[in-house]
Amino acid sequence: MSQLDIQIAVEADGWADETALEALALRVLGTAETYMAAKESQPFPKQPTEVSLVFGDDDMIREINAEWRNKDKPTNVLSFPAFPVTPGKMPGPMLGDIIIARETVEREAVELDKSFEDHLTHLMVHGFLHLFGYDHIEIDDAEKMESLETRILAELGLSDPYAGQDPI
Repeated sequence: MSQLDIQIAVEADGWADETALEALALRVLGTAETYMAAKESQPFPKQPTEVSLVFGDDDMIREINAEWRNKDKPTNVLSFPAFPVTPGKMPGPMLGDIIIARETVEREAVELDKSFEDHLTHLMVHGFLHLFGYDHIEIDDAEKMESLETRILAELGLSDPYAGQDPI
């Protein structure tokens, strides 16, 4: 049983309805949570842990990216942990926010020859891991994060999104 309290906000046009996005988020993040608890010994608080998923567009994420990362361009996903977390350590009662840009996800899915839902699933997992302190700035960290993403995606029936690529 999931210990996640997933809050959904649809802030842009073109997304599936909120009920469908919530069902996808519950399946994807619930699987990620279960995998991390069982296979990675990730501790979770006893009470449900809140995570916010914001479904936006390129304009929205470009503004946030410019303000918080000094990168005045859209990106596919941004994650903002509520509290600093080290991988493998207990998170707080609020994990944080994951913000996803529809147009970038659509464009990348076409470029990668993937379905929109498969690419969105990957980005949800990617953003979720950032909330636990994983990152891909250094090669060693990128390899750890990508390996974990790949194993979680396999649990969801998806192939390795990094096959044949160097770490991020």
